[in-house]
Order: sequence, then structure tokens, then C-alpha cells
Amino acid sequence: MTAPPVGPASGGAAHDAFNQAILADTGTDRQARPILTGSDLARITARMAHQILEKTRGADHTILLGIPTRGVPLARRLADRIAAFEGAEVPVGTLDVTLYRDDLKLRGTRALGPTDLPPDGIDGQRVILVDDVLFSGRTVRAALDALNDLGRPSQVQLAVLVDRGHRQLPIRADYVGKNLPTAQSESVRVLLHEIDGADAVLLAGGEGVG
Repeated sequence: MTAPPVGPASGGAAHDAFNQAILADTGTDRQARPILTGSDLARITARMAHQILEKTRGADHTILLGIPTRGVPLARRLADRIAAFEGAEVPVGTLDVTLYRDDLKLRGTRALGPTDLPPDGIDGQRVILVDDVLFSGRTVRAALDALNDLGRPSQVQLAVLVDRGHRQLPIRADYVGKNLPTAQSESVRVLLHEIDGADAVLLAGGEGVG
């Protein structure tokens, strides 16, 4: 699979070439428009890793738990950046929240994802939950409930690539890659090479798209 070109996320021929290259590989809605490119994601991930190091004083006693699906590779990227900057090895795990969601009856049967904690568990550790998009806050609430059944961390923080607003619960991220005000009718899609074969954030729906 050929990686899509990294180009400007604005209008014109460059925008069209960038968008079509991604769509050809992913089958994304052709009305979607790129908000962040691959180079943007690399820069944002590096910035978030620096912020984590600063706020946690070197990431001591810190664990990154990715929420499936795309929160998992994001957590690994953050850990890689932290290791590159400071040589600190931050444990990475995954936290499936499917059974803790409050919309199971509304969405029907959902496949269970993996929950894989570091060998020493989470007791007494600072846990940073990692997800791709923060929207209503209900996924994060489910993650907090799941953590309660797994151990007692000393602190829980939240890192998200995109905060698109429209919160339904009083939840706020500690680390945000990009604040992206959206309409309810719009959708945000994060693409990551590990899963989708491309790195980008796309916005679809709403008025004036196309």
C-alpha cells in the first residue's frame, strides 16, 4: 500500500490530491476533508510527550493505557517519543471498556477488545488513559469504571488526540493534541498507519463540506 502524500490541509489542488490519496486507501467518505496530516500528527504526538514528561516530572511511576481501537497505537507512539526524549521506558497497556459502556443496549452486540495491563499492575501508579477522540465523555467514564475493577492507581489522567467538544459529562482531558470545535452533525475520523495504513484526521458532514 502506498502511503498518502503529506500535504496542506487547505483548499486547492494540494488538498484534493491529499484527500483522494487517503480515500483511495481507506474507503473514507469522499466528502471528508483533512484537518490534520501525517506530519501534523507526528508533531502533535511529540508535543504531547513533552507535556507528559513535564507534568509528571519525567514520567516516573506512570503507565499509558490505550483505549481500543486507536488509543492503543497512540499510547505506544507516546511511549516511543518519551523514550526518545528522556530514555524513560513507560509501560503501555490496553483497556477495553465495552462491558462498562452505558449504551450497550442502544448499540447492540459489540466485540470485546483486549485488556492487557503491565505485569506489575496499576496499583499506586499514575495511569494516563489514551484515546483518539474525546466527544461526549462516556467512553472515558466507562474507562474509569473499568479501572476500579482492576486496581487502585494513585492518579488517573487523560490524553486525547482530538477534543471535539459536546461533552455530556464533566470530563476534561489533561493532554489535548488539537481542540476541534465541531457541529453535532459532523463526524471526526482518526486514521493511523498501524490500523488504517495512513495518518490523518478527517472531518465529514455538516454544512459547507465538499
